[in-house]
Amino acid sequence: MGYTIGVDIGTSGTKSLLIDSDGNILAESSATYDVLTPKPRWTEQDPEDWWNATVKTIRAVVKKSKVKAGDVKAIGLSGQMHGSVFLDKRGKVLRPALLWNDQRTVAECEEITELAGGRDELIRMVANPAMTGFTAPKILWLRNKEPKKFDRLAHVLLPKDEIRRRLTGELATEVSDASGMLLLDVRNRKWSSELLGKLQIDPELLATVYESEDVTGNLRPEIAEKLGLTTDCVVVGGAGDCAAGAVGNGIVRSGILTASLGTSGVMFIHSDEPQYDKMGRLHTFCHAVRGKWHMMGVTLSAAGSMQWFVDNVCPELAKRRGADPLLTLNAEALEVAAGAGGLLFTPYLSGERSPHVDPNARASFVGLTANHGRGHMARAVMEGVAMSLRESLEIFKSLDVPVREMRVSGGGAKSPLWRQIFADVMNQAACTINAEQGAAYGVALLAAVGAGQFKDIEEACKATIEVVQKTAPKKPHVRTYDKLFPIYQSLYGSLKNSMDALGEI
Repeated sequence: MGYTIGVDIGTSGTKSLLIDSDGNILAESSATYDVLTPKPRWTEQDPEDWWNATVKTIRAVVKKSKVKAGDVKAIGLSGQMHGSVFLDKRGKVLRPALLWNDQRTVAECEEITELAGGRDELIRMVANPAMTGFTAPKILWLRNKEPKKFDRLAHVLLPKDEIRRRLTGELATEVSDASGMLLLDVRNRKWSSELLGKLQIDPELLATVYESEDVTGNLRPEIAEKLGLTTDCVVVGGAGDCAAGAVGNGIVRSGILTASLGTSGVMFIHSDEPQYDKMGRLHTFCHAVRGKWHMMGVTLSAAGSMQWFVDNVCPELAKRRGADPLLTLNAEALEVAAGAGGLLFTPYLSGERSPHVDPNARASFVGLTANHGRGHMARAVMEGVAMSLRESLEIFKSLDVPVREMRVSGGGAKSPLWRQIFADVMNQAACTINAEQGAAYGVALLAAVGAGQFKDIEEACKATIEVVQKTAPKKPHVRTYDKLFPIYQSLYGSLKNSMDALGEI
Protein backbone atom coordinates (compact mmCIF):
# COMPACT_ATOMS: atom_id res chain seq x y z
CA MET A 1 0.00 0.00 0.00
CA GLY A 2 1.18 3.48 -0.83
CA TYR A 3 0.71 6.61 1.26
CA THR A 4 0.81 10.29 0.39
CA ILE A 5 1.20 13.50 2.38
CA GLY A 6 -0.56 16.82 1.86
CA VAL A 7 0.98 20.02 3.24
CA ASP A 8 -0.88 23.34 3.37
CA ILE A 9 1.28 26.40 4.13
CA GLY A 10 -1.37 28.80 5.39
CA THR A 11 -1.34 32.34 6.73
CA SER A 12 -1.71 31.45 10.40
CA GLY A 13 -0.04 28.05 10.29
CA THR A 14 0.91 24.93 8.35
CA LYS A 15 -1.06 21.69 8.36
CA SER A 16 0.18 18.32 7.16
CA LEU A 17 -1.77 15.08 6.87
CA LEU A 18 -1.03 11.57 5.67
CA ILE A 19 -3.56 9.43 3.79
CA ASP A 20 -3.70 5.87 2.56
CA SER A 21 -4.61 4.82 -0.99
CA ASP A 22 -8.33 4.80 -0.07
CA GLY A 23 -8.19 8.43 1.05
CA ASN A 24 -8.39 7.66 4.78
CA ILE A 25 -6.54 10.16 6.97
CA LEU A 26 -4.09 8.32 9.21
CA ALA A 27 -2.38 11.28 10.87
CA GLU A 28 -2.55 15.08 11.05
CA SER A 29 -0.33 17.78 12.52
CA SER A 30 -0.37 21.58 12.66
CA ALA A 31 2.07 24.31 13.62
CA THR A 32 1.39 28.05 13.92
CA TYR A 33 3.43 31.19 13.30
CA ASP A 34 2.97 34.95 13.30
CA VAL A 35 2.07 37.52 10.67
CA LEU A 36 4.28 40.61 10.70
CA THR A 37 2.62 44.03 10.32
CA PRO A 38 5.48 46.56 10.13
CA LYS A 39 3.09 49.29 8.91
CA PRO A 40 -0.68 49.67 8.66
CA ARG A 41 -2.07 47.53 5.80
CA TRP A 42 1.30 45.77 5.38
CA THR A 43 1.49 42.01 6.04
CA GLU A 44 4.65 39.94 5.84
CA GLN A 45 6.04 36.59 6.97
CA ASP A 46 9.46 35.01 7.31
CA PRO A 47 9.71 32.00 4.95
CA GLU A 48 11.88 30.31 7.57
CA ASP A 49 8.76 30.00 9.74
CA TRP A 50 6.98 28.10 6.93
CA TRP A 51 9.94 25.77 6.53
CA ASN A 52 10.25 25.00 10.23
CA ALA A 53 6.50 24.32 10.43
CA THR A 54 6.65 22.07 7.35
CA VAL A 55 9.49 19.97 8.75
CA LYS A 56 7.82 19.72 12.14
CA THR A 57 4.43 18.65 10.81
CA ILE A 58 5.70 16.17 8.18
CA ARG A 59 7.91 14.50 10.78
CA ALA A 60 4.92 14.36 13.12
CA VAL A 61 2.54 12.67 10.67
CA VAL A 62 5.15 10.14 9.62
CA LYS A 63 5.79 9.28 13.26
CA LYS A 64 2.10 9.20 14.26
CA SER A 65 1.06 7.05 11.30
CA LYS A 66 3.85 4.50 11.93
CA VAL A 67 4.12 3.83 8.20
CA LYS A 68 7.39 2.70 6.69
CA ALA A 69 9.47 5.49 5.19
CA GLY A 70 9.63 3.84 1.79
CA ASP A 71 5.84 3.49 1.63
CA VAL A 72 5.28 7.27 1.50
CA LYS A 73 5.26 7.76 -2.25
CA ALA A 74 4.51 11.45 -2.79
CA ILE A 75 3.96 14.85 -1.20
CA GLY A 76 1.54 17.49 -2.45
CA LEU A 77 1.97 21.16 -1.55
CA SER A 78 -0.69 23.80 -1.07
CA GLY A 79 -0.18 27.33 0.16
CA GLN A 80 -1.48 30.82 0.61
CA MET A 81 -1.58 32.40 -2.82
CA HIS A 82 0.10 35.52 -4.22
CA GLY A 83 2.85 35.85 -1.58
CA SER A 84 6.27 36.86 -2.84
CA VAL A 85 9.50 35.15 -1.81
CA PHE A 86 12.42 37.15 -3.20
CA LEU A 87 15.69 35.18 -3.54
CA ASP A 88 19.20 36.11 -4.62
CA LYS A 89 21.30 33.89 -6.88
CA ARG A 90 22.53 31.86 -3.89
CA GLY A 91 18.99 31.14 -2.75
CA LYS A 92 19.10 33.58 0.16
CA VAL A 93 15.82 35.27 1.06
CA LEU A 94 16.22 39.01 0.46
CA ARG A 95 13.42 40.25 2.72
CA PRO A 96 10.25 39.01 4.47
CA ALA A 97 7.61 37.81 2.02
CA LEU A 98 4.73 40.16 1.16
CA LEU A 99 1.43 38.32 1.70
CA TRP A 100 -1.87 38.00 -0.17
CA ASN A 101 -3.64 40.58 2.00
CA ASP A 102 -0.87 43.18 1.88
CA GLN A 103 -2.23 46.46 0.53
CA ARG A 104 0.91 48.54 -0.11
CA THR A 105 0.96 48.19 -3.91
CA VAL A 106 -1.85 50.52 -5.02
CA ALA A 107 0.56 52.65 -7.09
CA GLU A 108 2.13 49.55 -8.67
CA CYS A 109 -1.31 48.24 -9.70
CA GLU A 110 -1.93 51.53 -11.48
CA GLU A 111 1.52 51.29 -13.09
CA ILE A 112 0.83 47.76 -14.34
CA THR A 113 -2.53 48.77 -15.80
CA GLU A 114 -0.95 51.69 -17.62
CA LEU A 115 2.00 49.69 -18.96
CA ALA A 116 -0.35 46.94 -20.13
CA GLY A 117 -2.31 49.44 -22.21
CA GLY A 118 -5.36 49.60 -19.95
CA ARG A 119 -7.55 47.34 -17.83
CA ASP A 120 -9.17 45.58 -20.81
CA GLU A 121 -5.80 44.76 -22.35
CA LEU A 122 -4.53 43.42 -19.04
CA ILE A 123 -7.55 41.14 -18.69
CA ARG A 124 -7.03 39.97 -22.28
CA MET A 125 -3.46 38.96 -21.49
CA VAL A 126 -3.80 37.40 -18.04
CA ALA A 127 -7.59 37.14 -17.46
CA ASN A 128 -7.59 39.41 -14.41
CA PRO A 129 -7.17 43.07 -13.49
CA ALA A 130 -4.33 44.29 -11.28
CA MET A 131 -5.04 43.82 -7.57
CA THR A 132 -2.90 44.73 -4.59
CA GLY A 133 -2.71 41.17 -3.32
CA PHE A 134 -1.25 39.71 -6.52
CA THR A 135 2.45 38.96 -6.98
CA ALA A 136 3.32 41.12 -10.00
CA PRO A 137 2.63 44.40 -8.15
CA LYS A 138 4.90 43.16 -5.36
CA ILE A 139 7.75 42.66 -7.83
CA LEU A 140 7.30 46.21 -9.09
CA TRP A 141 7.12 47.47 -5.50
CA LEU A 142 10.51 45.90 -4.79
CA ARG A 143 11.88 47.52 -7.95
CA ASN A 144 10.43 50.92 -7.02
CA LYS A 145 10.94 51.00 -3.26
CA GLU A 146 13.88 48.71 -2.52
CA PRO A 147 16.01 48.93 -5.69
CA LYS A 148 19.20 47.60 -4.05
CA LYS A 149 17.39 44.39 -3.15
CA PHE A 150 15.82 44.26 -6.60
CA ASP A 151 19.27 44.47 -8.18
CA ARG A 152 20.17 41.26 -6.30
CA LEU A 153 16.92 39.51 -7.23
CA ALA A 154 17.38 36.18 -9.03
CA HIS A 155 14.12 34.32 -8.36
CA VAL A 156 10.54 35.03 -7.28
CA LEU A 157 8.65 32.13 -5.74
CA LEU A 158 5.23 31.64 -4.21
CA PRO A 159 5.07 30.40 -0.59
CA LYS A 160 4.47 26.72 -1.31
CA ASP A 161 7.07 26.79 -4.08
CA GLU A 162 9.72 28.09 -1.69
CA ILE A 163 9.00 24.99 0.40
CA ARG A 164 9.29 22.88 -2.77
CA ARG A 165 12.70 24.43 -3.47
CA ARG A 166 13.90 23.45 -0.02
CA LEU A 167 12.49 19.94 -0.34
CA THR A 168 13.72 19.15 -3.84
CA GLY A 169 16.09 21.89 -4.97
CA GLU A 170 13.78 22.57 -7.94
CA LEU A 171 12.43 25.99 -8.97
CA ALA A 172 8.91 24.97 -9.97
CA THR A 173 5.32 26.08 -9.64
CA GLU A 174 1.98 24.92 -11.07
CA VAL A 175 -0.82 26.51 -13.02
CA SER A 176 -3.39 27.22 -10.30
CA ASP A 177 -1.06 29.15 -7.99
CA ALA A 178 0.81 30.78 -10.89
CA SER A 179 -2.52 32.17 -12.13
CA GLY A 180 -2.62 34.45 -9.08
CA MET A 181 0.70 36.11 -9.87
CA LEU A 182 -0.90 38.24 -12.64
CA LEU A 183 1.84 37.04 -14.99
CA LEU A 184 0.31 33.85 -16.40
CA ASP A 185 -1.47 33.54 -19.73
CA VAL A 186 -4.36 31.74 -18.05
CA ARG A 187 -6.02 30.58 -21.26
CA ASN A 188 -2.84 28.93 -22.55
CA ARG A 189 -1.46 27.92 -19.12
CA LYS A 190 2.00 29.45 -19.57
CA TRP A 191 3.81 32.66 -18.61
CA SER A 192 2.62 35.70 -20.57
CA SER A 193 5.67 36.79 -22.54
CA GLU A 194 3.61 39.74 -23.79
CA LEU A 195 2.93 41.17 -20.32
CA LEU A 196 6.38 40.32 -18.99
CA GLY A 197 7.81 42.35 -21.85
CA LYS A 198 5.56 45.33 -21.17
CA LEU A 199 6.47 45.27 -17.46
CA GLN A 200 10.17 44.66 -18.19
CA ILE A 201 10.23 41.66 -15.88
CA ASP A 202 12.88 39.07 -16.77
CA PRO A 203 11.13 35.69 -17.31
CA GLU A 204 14.21 34.01 -15.82
CA LEU A 205 12.97 35.25 -12.42
CA LEU A 206 10.02 32.86 -12.65
CA ALA A 207 9.79 29.14 -11.96
CA THR A 208 8.95 26.39 -14.45
CA VAL A 209 5.17 25.85 -14.69
CA TYR A 210 3.65 22.36 -14.30
CA GLU A 211 0.15 20.92 -14.07
CA SER A 212 -0.95 20.27 -10.51
CA GLU A 213 -0.56 16.48 -10.49
CA ASP A 214 2.80 16.48 -12.31
CA VAL A 215 5.93 15.31 -10.50
CA THR A 216 8.28 18.26 -10.01
CA GLY A 217 11.16 16.51 -8.24
CA ASN A 218 12.31 14.09 -5.56
CA LEU A 219 13.27 14.77 -1.97
CA ARG A 220 16.92 15.70 -1.55
CA PRO A 221 18.87 13.07 0.44
CA GLU A 222 19.53 15.26 3.48
CA ILE A 223 15.90 16.40 3.54
CA ALA A 224 14.51 12.89 3.17
CA GLU A 225 16.58 11.81 6.17
CA LYS A 226 15.43 14.83 8.18
CA LEU A 227 11.77 14.07 7.47
CA GLY A 228 12.00 10.32 8.05
CA LEU A 229 11.32 9.57 4.38
CA THR A 230 13.29 8.36 1.35
CA THR A 231 14.55 9.97 -1.85
CA ASP A 232 12.03 7.87 -3.78
CA CYS A 233 9.32 10.18 -2.42
CA VAL A 234 8.30 12.63 -5.15
CA VAL A 235 6.80 16.11 -4.81
CA VAL A 236 3.95 16.96 -7.19
CA GLY A 237 2.90 20.39 -8.39
CA GLY A 238 0.10 20.76 -5.84
CA ALA A 239 -2.11 23.83 -5.93
CA GLY A 240 -2.82 27.26 -4.52
CA ASP A 241 -4.92 26.98 -1.38
CA CYS A 242 -8.20 27.90 -3.09
CA ALA A 243 -7.86 25.31 -5.87
CA ALA A 244 -6.47 22.76 -3.40
CA GLY A 245 -9.41 23.34 -1.08
CA ALA A 246 -11.79 22.92 -4.00
CA VAL A 247 -10.19 19.60 -4.91
CA GLY A 248 -10.44 18.57 -1.27
CA ASN A 249 -14.17 19.30 -1.51
CA GLY A 250 -14.60 17.42 -4.79
CA ILE A 251 -15.12 20.52 -6.94
CA VAL A 252 -13.69 18.91 -10.07
CA ARG A 253 -16.68 19.01 -12.42
CA SER A 254 -19.16 21.57 -13.71
CA GLY A 255 -22.08 22.80 -11.59
CA ILE A 256 -20.60 22.33 -8.12
CA LEU A 257 -19.60 25.41 -6.11
CA THR A 258 -17.68 25.56 -2.87
CA ALA A 259 -18.03 28.35 -0.32
CA SER A 260 -14.95 28.39 1.88
CA LEU A 261 -15.04 30.20 5.22
CA GLY A 262 -11.42 30.45 6.19
CA THR A 263 -9.59 33.63 7.20
CA SER A 264 -10.75 34.85 3.81
CA GLY A 265 -13.93 33.69 2.12
CA VAL A 266 -14.00 32.15 -1.34
CA MET A 267 -16.78 31.27 -3.77
CA PHE A 268 -15.17 28.85 -6.20
CA ILE A 269 -16.74 27.13 -9.21
CA HIS A 270 -15.28 24.71 -11.74
CA SER A 271 -15.25 25.60 -15.44
CA ASP A 272 -14.50 23.36 -18.40
CA GLU A 273 -13.53 26.42 -20.45
CA PRO A 274 -11.93 29.72 -19.41
CA GLN A 275 -14.77 32.15 -18.61
CA TYR A 276 -14.22 35.80 -17.80
CA ASP A 277 -16.01 38.59 -16.01
CA LYS A 278 -15.25 41.55 -18.29
CA MET A 279 -15.64 43.92 -15.34
CA GLY A 280 -12.86 42.13 -13.46
CA ARG A 281 -14.94 41.51 -10.33
CA LEU A 282 -14.10 37.80 -10.26
CA HIS A 283 -10.85 35.91 -10.73
CA THR A 284 -10.42 33.48 -13.61
CA PHE A 285 -7.59 31.05 -12.84
CA CYS A 286 -6.39 27.67 -14.02
CA HIS A 287 -7.86 24.86 -11.92
CA ALA A 288 -5.81 22.11 -10.31
CA VAL A 289 -7.67 19.77 -12.68
CA ARG A 290 -5.60 19.19 -15.80
CA GLY A 291 -6.83 21.34 -18.68
CA LYS A 292 -9.64 22.98 -16.65
CA TRP A 293 -10.27 26.41 -15.15
CA HIS A 294 -12.25 28.01 -12.37
CA MET A 295 -13.90 31.29 -11.46
CA MET A 296 -13.57 32.67 -7.97
CA GLY A 297 -14.91 35.52 -5.87
CA VAL A 298 -13.01 36.48 -2.72
CA THR A 299 -13.98 38.24 0.50
CA LEU A 300 -10.74 39.13 2.26
CA SER A 301 -12.11 38.89 5.83
CA ALA A 302 -14.57 36.03 6.34
CA ALA A 303 -13.92 33.89 9.43
CA GLY A 304 -11.25 36.51 9.98
CA SER A 305 -14.06 38.97 10.70
CA MET A 306 -15.35 36.78 13.54
CA GLN A 307 -11.85 36.38 14.91
CA TRP A 308 -11.41 40.15 14.81
CA PHE A 309 -14.72 40.54 16.66
CA VAL A 310 -13.53 38.16 19.39
CA ASP A 311 -10.07 39.70 19.72
CA ASN A 312 -11.03 43.37 19.62
CA VAL A 313 -14.68 43.70 20.63
CA CYS A 314 -15.05 40.78 23.06
CA PRO A 315 -11.55 40.23 24.51
CA GLU A 316 -13.06 39.20 27.83
CA LEU A 317 -14.44 36.06 26.15
CA ALA A 318 -10.98 34.97 25.08
CA LYS A 319 -9.81 35.15 28.71
CA ARG A 320 -12.39 32.70 30.05
CA ARG A 321 -10.84 29.39 30.94
CA GLY A 322 -12.32 26.33 29.33
CA ALA A 323 -14.74 28.26 27.14
CA ASP A 324 -14.49 28.73 23.38
CA PRO A 325 -15.40 32.36 22.67
CA LEU A 326 -16.72 31.48 19.22
CA LEU A 327 -19.12 28.94 20.72
CA THR A 328 -20.34 31.59 23.16
CA LEU A 329 -20.96 34.07 20.35
CA ASN A 330 -22.68 31.43 18.24
CA ALA A 331 -25.05 30.69 21.11
CA GLU A 332 -25.82 34.38 21.59
CA ALA A 333 -26.32 34.95 17.85
CA LEU A 334 -28.66 31.96 17.70
CA GLU A 335 -31.04 33.80 20.04
CA VAL A 336 -31.29 36.67 17.54
CA ALA A 337 -33.75 36.52 14.64
CA ALA A 338 -32.58 36.45 11.01
CA GLY A 339 -31.61 39.97 9.96
CA ALA A 340 -29.98 40.84 13.31
CA GLY A 341 -32.66 43.36 14.13
CA GLY A 342 -31.86 45.52 11.10
CA LEU A 343 -28.12 45.62 11.80
CA LEU A 344 -25.74 45.16 8.84
CA PHE A 345 -21.99 44.54 8.77
CA THR A 346 -19.68 45.10 5.79
CA PRO A 347 -16.61 42.82 6.23
CA TYR A 348 -14.02 45.09 4.64
CA LEU A 349 -11.45 44.82 7.46
CA SER A 350 -8.57 44.35 5.00
CA GLY A 351 -9.98 46.24 2.03
CA GLU A 352 -11.97 44.10 -0.39
CA ARG A 353 -11.56 41.98 -3.50
CA SER A 354 -14.84 40.81 -5.03
CA PRO A 355 -16.74 42.58 -6.36
CA HIS A 356 -15.27 45.98 -5.48
CA VAL A 357 -11.48 45.48 -5.88
CA ASP A 358 -10.86 48.30 -3.41
CA PRO A 359 -7.95 48.35 -0.95
CA ASN A 360 -9.45 51.46 0.69
CA ALA A 361 -12.73 49.74 1.60
CA ARG A 362 -13.46 49.85 5.34
CA ALA A 363 -15.62 47.61 7.50
CA SER A 364 -18.68 49.04 9.19
CA PHE A 365 -21.70 48.28 11.33
CA VAL A 366 -24.70 50.12 9.91
CA GLY A 367 -28.01 50.41 11.75
CA LEU A 368 -26.82 50.19 15.35
CA THR A 369 -29.37 51.19 17.99
CA ALA A 370 -29.55 51.04 21.77
CA ASN A 371 -31.55 47.82 21.41
CA HIS A 372 -28.68 45.91 19.82
CA GLY A 373 -26.41 43.72 21.91
CA ARG A 374 -23.42 41.50 21.41
CA GLY A 375 -25.51 38.68 19.94
CA HIS A 376 -26.94 41.02 17.31
CA MET A 377 -23.44 42.15 16.35
CA ALA A 378 -22.10 38.59 16.16
CA ARG A 379 -24.99 37.54 13.94
CA ALA A 380 -24.56 40.64 11.77
CA VAL A 381 -20.91 39.69 11.21
CA MET A 382 -21.93 36.20 10.06
CA GLU A 383 -24.68 37.56 7.83
CA GLY A 384 -22.45 40.29 6.39
CA VAL A 385 -19.82 37.77 5.32
CA ALA A 386 -22.51 35.61 3.72
CA MET A 387 -23.96 38.60 1.86
CA SER A 388 -20.52 39.61 0.67
CA LEU A 389 -20.03 36.15 -0.82
CA ARG A 390 -23.55 36.21 -2.27
CA GLU A 391 -22.40 39.12 -4.41
CA SER A 392 -20.01 36.71 -6.14
CA LEU A 393 -22.78 34.12 -6.52
CA GLU A 394 -24.98 36.72 -8.23
CA ILE A 395 -22.17 37.46 -10.70
CA PHE A 396 -21.81 33.74 -11.47
CA LYS A 397 -25.52 33.61 -12.23
CA SER A 398 -25.37 36.72 -14.42
CA LEU A 399 -22.67 35.00 -16.50
CA ASP A 400 -24.88 31.90 -16.89
CA VAL A 401 -22.49 29.74 -14.89
CA PRO A 402 -24.53 26.74 -13.66
CA VAL A 403 -24.72 26.23 -9.88
CA ARG A 404 -26.45 22.96 -9.01
CA GLU A 405 -24.85 22.25 -5.65
CA MET A 406 -23.10 24.34 -2.96
CA ARG A 407 -20.57 22.79 -0.58
CA VAL A 408 -19.33 24.72 2.46
CA SER A 409 -15.97 24.28 4.13
CA GLY A 410 -13.41 25.98 6.32
CA GLY A 411 -13.36 26.84 10.00
CA GLY A 412 -16.46 29.04 9.83
CA ALA A 413 -18.48 26.24 8.22
CA LYS A 414 -18.11 24.15 11.39
CA SER A 415 -20.73 26.44 12.95
CA PRO A 416 -24.25 25.02 12.37
CA LEU A 417 -25.63 28.56 12.64
CA TRP A 418 -23.28 29.95 10.01
CA ARG A 419 -24.10 27.04 7.69
CA GLN A 420 -27.79 27.84 8.12
CA ILE A 421 -27.18 31.53 7.44
CA PHE A 422 -25.30 30.58 4.27
CA ALA A 423 -28.12 28.36 3.07
CA ASP A 424 -30.66 31.09 3.80
CA VAL A 425 -28.70 33.97 2.26
CA MET A 426 -27.85 31.97 -0.88
CA ASN A 427 -31.25 30.19 -1.02
CA GLN A 428 -29.31 27.01 -1.69
CA ALA A 429 -28.70 23.93 0.45
CA ALA A 430 -25.33 24.08 2.22
CA CYS A 431 -23.69 20.67 1.88
CA THR A 432 -20.82 19.29 3.95
CA ILE A 433 -18.66 16.36 2.96
CA ASN A 434 -16.85 13.52 4.69
CA ALA A 435 -13.44 15.23 4.45
CA GLU A 436 -13.03 18.47 6.41
CA GLN A 437 -9.35 19.14 5.87
CA GLY A 438 -9.71 21.10 2.64
CA ALA A 439 -6.48 22.19 1.00
CA ALA A 440 -4.14 19.68 2.68
CA TYR A 441 -6.46 16.83 1.74
CA GLY A 442 -6.80 18.12 -1.82
CA VAL A 443 -3.06 18.11 -2.46
CA ALA A 444 -2.70 14.72 -0.78
CA LEU A 445 -5.11 13.44 -3.45
CA LEU A 446 -3.13 15.22 -6.16
CA ALA A 447 -0.03 13.50 -4.79
CA ALA A 448 -1.85 10.16 -5.03
CA VAL A 449 -2.54 10.87 -8.71
CA GLY A 450 1.08 11.80 -9.26
CA ALA A 451 2.13 8.56 -7.56
CA GLY A 452 -0.04 6.58 -9.97
CA GLN A 453 -2.69 5.49 -7.45
CA PHE A 454 -5.47 7.09 -9.54
CA LYS A 455 -5.60 7.86 -13.26
CA ASP A 456 -6.68 11.48 -12.63
CA ILE A 457 -8.01 13.77 -9.91
CA GLU A 458 -11.63 13.23 -10.98
CA GLU A 459 -11.26 9.52 -10.25
CA ALA A 460 -9.52 10.25 -6.94
CA CYS A 461 -12.32 12.57 -5.75
CA LYS A 462 -15.07 10.17 -6.85
CA ALA A 463 -13.43 7.37 -4.86
CA THR A 464 -12.87 9.35 -1.66
CA ILE A 465 -15.34 12.26 -1.28
CA GLU A 466 -19.09 12.22 -0.61
CA VAL A 467 -21.73 14.60 0.75
CA VAL A 468 -22.73 13.64 4.30
CA GLN A 469 -25.05 16.47 5.38
CA LYS A 470 -27.30 19.08 3.79
CA THR A 471 -28.59 22.22 5.52
CA ALA A 472 -31.71 23.31 3.66
CA PRO A 473 -32.67 27.00 3.44
CA LYS A 474 -35.56 28.20 5.61
CA LYS A 475 -38.03 30.07 3.43
CA PRO A 476 -38.96 32.79 5.98
CA HIS A 477 -35.26 33.54 6.43
CA VAL A 478 -34.73 33.57 2.68
CA ARG A 479 -37.42 36.23 2.34
CA THR A 480 -35.79 38.32 5.08
CA TYR A 481 -32.36 38.17 3.48
CA ASP A 482 -33.74 38.88 0.02
CA LYS A 483 -35.07 42.16 1.44
CA LEU A 484 -31.81 43.00 3.20
CA PHE A 485 -29.43 42.05 0.37
CA PRO A 486 -30.08 45.07 -1.90
CA ILE A 487 -29.68 47.33 1.14
CA TYR A 488 -26.37 45.63 1.91
CA GLN A 489 -25.28 46.07 -1.72
CA SER A 490 -26.05 49.79 -1.57
CA LEU A 491 -23.78 50.40 1.43
CA TYR A 492 -20.49 50.22 -0.47
CA GLY A 493 -21.55 52.91 -2.94
CA SER A 494 -23.01 55.08 -0.19
CA LEU A 495 -19.86 54.92 1.93
CA LYS A 496 -17.14 54.82 -0.74
CA ASN A 497 -16.28 58.52 -0.73
CA SER A 498 -16.06 58.51 3.04
CA MET A 499 -13.90 55.37 3.02
CA ASP A 500 -11.54 56.92 0.46
CA ALA A 501 -11.22 60.06 2.59
CA LEU A 502 -10.48 57.98 5.67
CA GLY A 503 -7.88 56.04 3.71
CA GLU A 504 -6.07 59.28 2.87
CA ILE A 505 -6.02 60.27 6.52
